[in-house]
Amino acid sequence: MSITCGFAIVGTGLIADFHARAVADIDGACLAAVCGRDLGRAQVFAAKHGCDAYHNLTDMLARPDVDVVLIATPSGMHKEATIAAATAGKHVLCEKPLDISLERIDAMVAAHDRAGTRLGCIFQLRYMPVLTPIRRVLSEGLLGTLTYAAVYVPWWRSDDYYAKSSWHGTAKLDGGGALMNQSIHMIDLLCDLMPPVRRISGFVSKVGHPFIETEDAATAALLFEGGAVGVIYGSTSAWPGQSKRLEICGTKGSLVLHEDYLSFLKIDETAKEIQNEILAEFGPKDHSGAAGVSDPGAMSHWLHRRCFEDFMLSLKDGSPFHIDGRSGRKSVAVIDAIYRSAHTGSQILL
Repeated sequence: MSITCGFAIVGTGLIADFHARAVADIDGACLAAVCGRDLGRAQVFAAKHGCDAYHNLTDMLARPDVDVVLIATPSGMHKEATIAAATAGKHVLCEKPLDISLERIDAMVAAHDRAGTRLGCIFQLRYMPVLTPIRRVLSEGLLGTLTYAAVYVPWWRSDDYYAKSSWHGTAKLDGGGALMNQSIHMIDLLCDLMPPVRRISGFVSKVGHPFIETEDAATAALLFEGGAVGVIYGSTSAWPGQSKRLEICGTKGSLVLHEDYLSFLKIDETAKEIQNEILAEFGPKDHSGAAGVSDPGAMSHWLHRRCFEDFMLSLKDGSPFHIDGRSGRKSVAVIDAIYRSAHTGSQILL
């Protein structure tokens, strides 16, 4: 198989390893290089994954065999590497969140608009097969008028997770805690599936890990365009950690997504055949091994692979990549509003 897309990674941490394994599984893709602040770590990473190691980002970006740069640095460092890649004429797939502030994200989007390159965000949960029937149910109006939607991420992280990290739980590089780092994937699904959020009232706490700078538990009440209400709950202080879920309710039906399957789907009798068809393929199953509830390394890379393949396809045929910079910005806007509401005690209008 000839190489049609060369990748490079910025960063050598846990998520960079997932990126490298995902690239290795894609026909026509090649990991050409990795760049890290610590050259020794970059060399170890490069030896493991069969690529070249760099300490200087400019030098790596000068390589003609690099088409796409994967950004896997701490969240508060995404902007600089993303803009450098745009300046060098490289496309970018950036880990969530795109960055920790809307101002920094807007600068990233503008840089790629000027360069004519593509900026995508890695929200791999959007590639779960179960979302296909959920989108069908919503697009065909089978739940009726939407009245409620919520996401719950009751996860656990140990004190060591924060104490042994140079950036987790810090305002400067994590930009937030349980919402900005862990729960953002489910908040992104909420933004993708539901109408826009128009009003938010939020609360944050760090009662479980009081020594960190950011929140380890947060909740928010939402009002969506059209009148539906909703809830967001995210935590890294809910021992021992439980599976994440999404709920959507309407006047003709309701659904509950647990991890990657539908634990509940009930729609109007007129669509009973569709309901049974969906549940037969995506219905309840064992979720005792839910990924990431207490161990951030306990997940597969196959959804990352699907995301990367989709980005490659968009570059090949010129089609839009549906998790572009503007789409990736939405979840950060919601989280930013929750933080502002919590800090001011006011309801925030979006």
